[in-house]
Amino acid sequence: MKGFTIKTEIEEYDTFEQYAAQADLGPQDLVLCGEHTYDKYVAPLSLSVQTLFREKYGKGEPTDGMVDAILDALRKKEFNRIIAIGGGTVVDIAKVVAVAGKEDKVDDLYDNVDKLKKVHPLVIIPTTCGTGSEVTNISVINRVSKGVKMGLASNAMLADKAVMITNMLDSLPYKIFSTSSIDAMVHSVESFLSPNGCSISRIFSTEALKTIIQCWKKSVEAGGGDAWKTCAADFLKASNWAGLGFGYAGCAAVHACAYPLGSVYHIPHGQSNQLMFKDVMEKYKQIQPTGRINDLEDIIAECLGVTQSEALTALYELMDKVLKKEPLRNFGVKESDLPVFAGDVIKTQQRLLKNNYIQLSEEQVLEIYKAAY
Repeated sequence: MKGFTIKTEIEEYDTFEQYAAQADLGPQDLVLCGEHTYDKYVAPLSLSVQTLFREKYGKGEPTDGMVDAILDALRKKEFNRIIAIGGGTVVDIAKVVAVAGKEDKVDDLYDNVDKLKKVHPLVIIPTTCGTGSEVTNISVINRVSKGVKMGLASNAMLADKAVMITNMLDSLPYKIFSTSSIDAMVHSVESFLSPNGCSISRIFSTEALKTIIQCWKKSVEAGGGDAWKTCAADFLKASNWAGLGFGYAGCAAVHACAYPLGSVYHIPHGQSNQLMFKDVMEKYKQIQPTGRINDLEDIIAECLGVTQSEALTALYELMDKVLKKEPLRNFGVKESDLPVFAGDVIKTQQRLLKNNYIQLSEEQVLEIYKAAY
């Protein structure tokens, strides 16, 4: 078994201004973020940093074309640290930029993943409470040219520092909060169930899951909407802990089945996970009802004040109050897509499927899609 290590230094601040003063940001730093984030948090401090605004190169989650355009734009720039401030898209892009040489394109990095080396020091400041990827070695790119959404994983892409700043969540819209916190919850569950976890990784997965469920419950009971912001610091920490859990143990079938939904229909990543979560878990329970999944049910039951047998159903009901689950057909997914998706998952997502609670055949993956449809 590999040893559990945390290679990224984790810092915590209340405000971006506190971090900027400590970090001595200056002309050799490249701030990679969205323009709105820059205007709200960075510009008022009059820092002499270089900038790259990701929306100038495309919208939505990162594609190979978007990232190649960014790499082209940076070829003549000279900079040292990358300061990535954003959600999953910004973080995934920044990890690629951190390991890309002057002539590299996205395909070169996938083709030479075992040889990747860090070119620029990387600092990641998350502005959502979901990805946890500030402490993982994975970047997920939609390789449109190849028709598949794939993870690029290398320890060279681990951030040197992950900086948790509570006020970065101040302007987070409810929809992004809901989808990102669901993503973090799925990270915690999949890494807890993963056969590739260990006792230490499960501590992070467990605490992340407990915190998210308890904060969801508190927010819903307070009337929903922006009530979640009273728990913003806890959601941010839980996302980070879930990242540490899945950074070691991996994600599994929920993420694997969600990827085609994002790649083909551009459904936000966290929502794609929500659409698949219940049906993957029910398939797990159908095939192997006893095992670590019962330990998971015990954790959920304790948080929600229900019995073990009621736990998963109670979690689904709470999730629906955070963001209502809808059938795949409501997003334009065609029934004819389902066998194609199932085949693609088996063919292209073995990196994730090896972390399943139990292994799934292509037929069983198709049954999951049909149940979600």
